[in-house]
This record gives sequence, C-alpha cells and structure tokens, in this order.
Amino acid sequence: MKSIKYIWTLCLAALSVGFSACNEDDEYFDSKYQDTPIVINKIYLEDAESSVPDRLVEFARLGQMIRVEGSGLMGMKKVYINGYDTYFNRAYVSDNSMLIQINSKTPVVDAEPEERDIIRFVKDNTETAYNFTIRAASPSVSGINTTLPMPGEIVIVSGTNLHETSSVTLPDGTQVTNITNDEDGEWYSFVMPEGVSETGGSILSEGAHGSAKSPACFNERRGIILDFDGTGVQGGWSATYTSDDLTTDPLETGRGNVVSAIPASALEEGGIQSGANGKGWFTAGGEKGAWSDATENWTRFYDLIPAETPVSNIALQFDVYVPEPWSTGMLEFTFQNNLSSYGYGSTETKNTTNIAYPTAVLWIPWLVDGEVVPYQSEGWTTITIPISSVGKYQDTESAYTFADVVADRAVASYANFGMFFVNGDVVDEELGYNFAATAFNQNIYVDNWRLVPFETFIISDYPEDDAE
Repeated sequence: MKSIKYIWTLCLAALSVGFSACNEDDEYFDSKYQDTPIVINKIYLEDAESSVPDRLVEFARLGQMIRVEGSGLMGMKKVYINGYDTYFNRAYVSDNSMLIQINSKTPVVDAEPEERDIIRFVKDNTETAYNFTIRAASPSVSGINTTLPMPGEIVIVSGTNLHETSSVTLPDGTQVTNITNDEDGEWYSFVMPEGVSETGGSILSEGAHGSAKSPACFNERRGIILDFDGTGVQGGWSATYTSDDLTTDPLETGRGNVVSAIPASALEEGGIQSGANGKGWFTAGGEKGAWSDATENWTRFYDLIPAETPVSNIALQFDVYVPEPWSTGMLEFTFQNNLSSYGYGSTETKNTTNIAYPTAVLWIPWLVDGEVVPYQSEGWTTITIPISSVGKYQDTESAYTFADVVADRAVASYANFGMFFVNGDVVDEELGYNFAATAFNQNIYVDNWRLVPFETFIISDYPEDDAE
C-alpha cells in the first residue's frame, strides 16, 4: 500500500508549481525568522510510487522531489542547488521541513567546482551550505563499437549520462583502468587488456551519475553461428563461395580466417556489376530439421538466449572492416536459403506473411538519413542488427520470441544461414530514395556471425523496489 500522505503531498506540490511567495507582509517573511540559524540534518527522496515513499538518501537526480529536514527553515528566501536558483513553494516550508523539486536545468558535471554537489540555503541574515550529491538521469549504454575485441584494441561504449566514468568491470571480473571519457557523457573508451577470459556478458561501469550496464553481448562467443575458424560449419555449392575463398585477417589482429564479401577471385574478375549479386557465404544448413551438423540446431543457443526471449532483445552481430569508402550495394543476411527476391524492397526483408520465408535483413551503412554518406571503418567494428528488424519478426503484434526463430528454421526446406552482396538500386518512392547502383570492386571484410542477447538496462537506484 502506497502512502496516501506522500501521494497527497506530491500532488499538491505539482499543482503549486508556478506560484511564488513574494508577499513581504506575510508572517513567513517576519524578521524573527531571518536571524534564526539554518540547520540541515537529513534529506529524503519523495516518491509516491516507491515502496519507501519518504527515503533517506545521499543523492538525488534532476527532476526529483526532496524533503529537507532540520531546523530554522521557516522564512527561507533562496535555495541554490549546484549554484542554480531553485524555486520552492513556501506553503511546504515549516521550521523543521521543506519540499524542493530539483529543476531539470540544474547544472551537474558542468556546475562550477566550488558549487557542485552543494545545496545553499539563504535567508536575509544567515545561510548554510549542505553537501549533497546531485545526479542527472541514470546512465545507460546503447552500443559498443567492438564486442569481440582483441587485446590492444580500443573499445568505445556509447550511451547517455556516462560522464566521468571512473570504474569499468568486464564480464570476467577484469578491472579496467585506462579509461577515456567524453565530456558530454556520450561515451567512454578503454584499451582491451591482455589476459581477459572468454567469459561473456555485460560491461559494468561507475560514473558521476551512478552505475551503468551494457547489453550482455561483450566478449560473448557462445552464440557464434560461424567464425570461419572452427565454430560452425561452412556450406558450399555452386551458388556459394567456399573455404578456398577465405582470407586471413588483413589487420593481423589475431582474428584468424575472415571472409571478404567479394573474395579475391571475384575481384580479379571485375567485382560485382550494377544490378548483379555476388555468390553467398552460407552455413551447411539442413532440410526440415535434418541438420547437416549439430551446430545448425539453434536450440543449442537456449542457454545463452532462453526460448521465451522477445526478438527485440536479441541481435545478430558480425564484425566488419571496410578499408575503402563504400557507397553502392548492400549486404543481405538471411536465416534460410529460400529467397525468391533480393535487395532493397524485396519481400523477404519485409513484415509480411504472404510468402514462405520472410526472414532476411539488409545492411546499407552508406545510406544515412536519406543521403549517401560513404562508409569506411578504421579497424574492426561490430555491427548490431536487432532480430526485430528481420523480415516477418518486425511484426510487433505477433510478439515473436527466439523459439519462433528456431522453429522457423526447423521447418525450412533449406535452413542455411547466409550472407551475400547485392549490388542493386535503392529506390523508394515513399521515402524519396533513388540511388542507382554502380560497379563494386573492393573488399568488405566480415567475421564472426553470431546471435547475442541485446536487452538494454537501466540500473535502479533502489533495486528493492524492482523486486516487488
């Protein structure tokens, strides 16, 4: 049962916003209060939705309501939080308590150093300062530039409110110390250390605004579909490239065998002309659940991605290295080798149920906000594609889960997972796209096809509330 007292208090406080108290004839402004010393004993967080609606705290976030407890509060004229002149309603001020909502415009990491994490209470003839931590909204992680990094590679973790990240813990417990911070809190980076075990999971970090947790995909190898080095089995027939077309990591980072979307043999023949497709890179697959190899039965991933996991919390990841600017064609990934059309606008990539196998997705990194922005990477980069953007799994009303993905493969006539280059036009009248393909003759290196859990997290300040 939530406290009616605090619900009522917060509702009144919300209604009172905008009404200031400036009537100097009111007793509140009587001179007898202006000399009384201000004493601050404790600060409480007011949250009617919490199991503890009046919680003693050591910090609060922008937008939150706090209750200050002490003495000599009656007659308060000004409150400065991190130097910001903060409105309060005198109707909720007594000698021993007052309510204050922390304004969303209050500076935090950009506050003046001498004012940061200080609340200053001011009356005409006295004032006091109280040390109290102010934080922005909880930090969150939305992406990692490389989730299977080799030692010495730079890992960039991106998100919001990641200011002043001071501690980073990898899934195996390794503590990272060489941290570089973005002053806007949009990322932090570190150098992947030597000796990290192959334990996969989330990166945990601590910064100015608290704890952050990445999706559980870092250093995660249990979901590898095919890495061209022994995990997974590569298929080969007339429409595919084969193991003879593999190449070694051109950057010599230790990744072993990789593929180029257009291997050397095809590049020597002139690459892929406009309107044409390259051959595919595929797994060995199977037919209607008769798997050619045990690795093709994706129930093996259930320990990593439980069957009931929504497709929105699962991603296809792969690593790419694109050494030259790329601005034509696209990579198409398919969960089954039953495609009847290819490329931009194909039915297999759409949310549809009127074809047998709508389980494909395109990667076109050079198409940015309706403009051609040539894509190039300085090193190996992880690409993350949510399964909820693949073919029919875009249908949110159907609430697809990982079990559906596994079941779809089990009934497919040719359940080969694969990738191929499609050098087709990008034309979309509704969006105004009309980008004609040109001949393509360059390397796009790819490695480590894998499925990973990709739920994003906000770490609660008070986990006991989440447990209710």
